[in-house]
Amino acid sequence: MGSISLHNLGATAIFPLFTDLNLTIQDGDRLGLVAGNGNGKTTLLRIIAGVAEPTSGDITRSRGLRVGYVEQDVPASLMDLSLRDAVALVLPAGQRDSDSWRVEVALDEFETPDELRARPVKSLSGGWQRLMLIARIWVTEPDLLLLDEPTNHLDLGKLFQLEDWLNRTARNVPVVIASHDREFLDATTNRTLFLRPEGSRYFALPFSAARLALAEDDAADAAKLERDLKNAKQLRKQAAKLTNIGINSGSDLLTVKAKYLKERAAKIEAAAKAVHKERSGEIRLSNSGTHAKVLLALDDLAVTTPDGRPLFKTGKLHVFQGDRIVLLGRNGAGKSQFVKLLLQAMSSAEEVASIKVMPSVVLGYIDQDMSQLPPAVTPDEIIGRFKVGDTRARALLASAGFTIEKQARPIRELSLGQRARLGLLVLRLTEPNFYLMDEPTNHVDIAGREALEEEIESRGATCILVSHDRSFVRNVGSRYLTIVGRKLVETEAPDAFFAEMASERT
Repeated sequence: MGSISLHNLGATAIFPLFTDLNLTIQDGDRLGLVAGNGNGKTTLLRIIAGVAEPTSGDITRSRGLRVGYVEQDVPASLMDLSLRDAVALVLPAGQRDSDSWRVEVALDEFETPDELRARPVKSLSGGWQRLMLIARIWVTEPDLLLLDEPTNHLDLGKLFQLEDWLNRTARNVPVVIASHDREFLDATTNRTLFLRPEGSRYFALPFSAARLALAEDDAADAAKLERDLKNAKQLRKQAAKLTNIGINSGSDLLTVKAKYLKERAAKIEAAAKAVHKERSGEIRLSNSGTHAKVLLALDDLAVTTPDGRPLFKTGKLHVFQGDRIVLLGRNGAGKSQFVKLLLQAMSSAEEVASIKVMPSVVLGYIDQDMSQLPPAVTPDEIIGRFKVGDTRARALLASAGFTIEKQARPIRELSLGQRARLGLLVLRLTEPNFYLMDEPTNHVDIAGREALEEEIESRGATCILVSHDRSFVRNVGSRYLTIVGRKLVETEAPDAFFAEMASERT
């Protein structure tokens, strides 16, 4: 296939995203690209793809190298096309009829149902739109594949399908994957690049092993920084002492020696390597508390499709204070409909049959589309609704990673990661005692996901959540409810469900 090499590559936005990056991608490389939201992953992919220019450095590509870049968003120009036509559009106009078989083969590889192929892209689920973007790039027969957050909007079944496709069908093509899904990175990559403003770190290891190696390196850097600064401080102390003695005694020799010690201290301080800190904003939750032991009771709730077809029944179910319930089920089993029923019962004064909500419940709701954030409103206007005062509102937004300029931008102009962090900040300010979360980690970086896990557990939050992030599910859940057939069954752990879904791909 050839190779692509990065030489002293750098990119700067408001601040440096990365500098002096040297890396070669070649046959057999499956590189995981890891960084916080807004810290340069998409920029680097766009530079590699040739659709953006670096601030410094250059790229060397093998002659004739075909780079396939799968972006996060669906271009507006594809929305009214059928899925099949959207994929075919990447072929040269004169070859679309004769090479239409290639489109069908690509769609077959993703097990695309025949009835979906003629549907407009805008009517497809987020997961199918994501797979469509990958299929249309795969049709071009790339020598190098770049994937920007490929797991966003994928349900667990499609996630396993993508893992399987990468490890089988695309196994002979080098891949660069920017992702926040820890287990997905472990399953699909063999190398990891931690992108940093200075001193990006590369390891010939998949994510989890690379992260351990990174932690060791960072700990060594921190220890060295402490030693260097301690040494410099001691030199300056000695220099000050010699200066005083030299002045009092009139000794030019001591004054010269003191100057030499100060220069040594300055060189040590200048060369000292600061420990890297992620720039991602903080994620915090709250728990307003309640004296009620049972917050929610379901009495054989019947969950149906919007047109009334039965999906499953819950049986008798009680949600106790402090429960962290994860809902598991196949695509189409009824998870979203179940969440909608709970949302309706908990956010309105109207009663929903078979659902009893305790009067003390204060709901906090978030979904993957951040539907609670009006696109034309700015972050400072949203936070202003909570009557926290201008100063505190600005401080809260800054702590969540919003610069002054971004605080006044319409939400529709923010990145998906920024919207997710704003949604979580709004959730915190609602001061709930019950969280209902539908894919809360979509577009949240790894540091943010781990912070959210810690907050849910440490705050003693009661929650029901749906997520395809296996690490998040394992780390957060205290109870697991799986939709099996037409029943809701409680299980001890999610692993059997994950294993069953994965086995269907083998």
